[in-house]
Amino acid sequence: MELFELTKALVNIESITGNEKACSEFIADYLEKQGFEITLQQVEPGRSNVFATLGRPDVVLSTHMDTVPPFIPAGEDDEWVYGRGSCDAKGILAAEVIAAQGLKAEGVRDFAMLFMVGEEILSDGARKANEQPPDVKYIINGEPTENKLAVGTKGILRIDIETRGKAAHSAYPEMGESAILKLLDILEEIRRIPLAEDPVMGSATVNIGVIEGGKAINVIPDRAAAKVLFRTVNDTSELRERVEAVVKGRCEYEFIRDTKPIRTEHFDGFETEVVSYSTDLPSLTRWGRPLLLGPGSIRVAHTDHERVLKSELTHAVDLYKRLVKELKKRI
Repeated sequence: MELFELTKALVNIESITGNEKACSEFIADYLEKQGFEITLQQVEPGRSNVFATLGRPDVVLSTHMDTVPPFIPAGEDDEWVYGRGSCDAKGILAAEVIAAQGLKAEGVRDFAMLFMVGEEILSDGARKANEQPPDVKYIINGEPTENKLAVGTKGILRIDIETRGKAAHSAYPEMGESAILKLLDILEEIRRIPLAEDPVMGSATVNIGVIEGGKAINVIPDRAAAKVLFRTVNDTSELRERVEAVVKGRCEYEFIRDTKPIRTEHFDGFETEVVSYSTDLPSLTRWGRPLLLGPGSIRVAHTDHERVLKSELTHAVDLYKRLVKELKKRI
């Protein structure tokens, strides 16, 4: 199947996180027909990673098949492929598959592909894969880097916060206790926490991504909650201590995710950058030394106008083939 047709076919399979079954079955069937040996790694019933091998792999091409909601079907014009996952990361998956077919046709052996579920939420597919790694030396992970070789990715520290108050009629606020006002005070203090900087990674950032609470406009709210996400550039122990100093004794809280930033491999002759998002790589620590590269811009991923340049998809095929060959020379 031609590169753009494969990208569109993948986009047209709805695979919002948790519902990847049809996509994994399509990929497994397609690659088996191309002569790759297929192993399905069950993450939970109805959800499986696809591991496709040719010989005894020492280099792996990888990305994820799940997407954020909502499902948006594929579209196309002379320059772009559109739709949910076209950029993040089904176009990448298609480019890796076409690259693998090209390598196979050129007589290259002993490499593999790993396509995972669950990256968009908790990387549960990657964590499952990490329980049963093959003896590989390098893993090339695909995420939208505009075909630049990322030299580092920021980490994630997520905390969920819940405050409690006492409901009352809003005409008599002295009879109640506002959970929302408590939450706002806590969030303002979190925003004032000094954040680390790194000469390569840049500055850490914080985003208050979700706030909810209250029952009606004329009721003092007895509950409020927020989800806060830090993009980190170093070890999080000091940051966790500072956050806990703000929230302890004032609310219920839980650190949901703590993914470390990582430095990745790079080569001369490739454009490089640092990306601010996290990937599956921190959960694939037993799959060899990591590289990160893929077509598309993260700035349009997760949007209603998600798209990827056809020229970048085509260039990515060549880059993936080149990387596999270069890495094999190092082994």
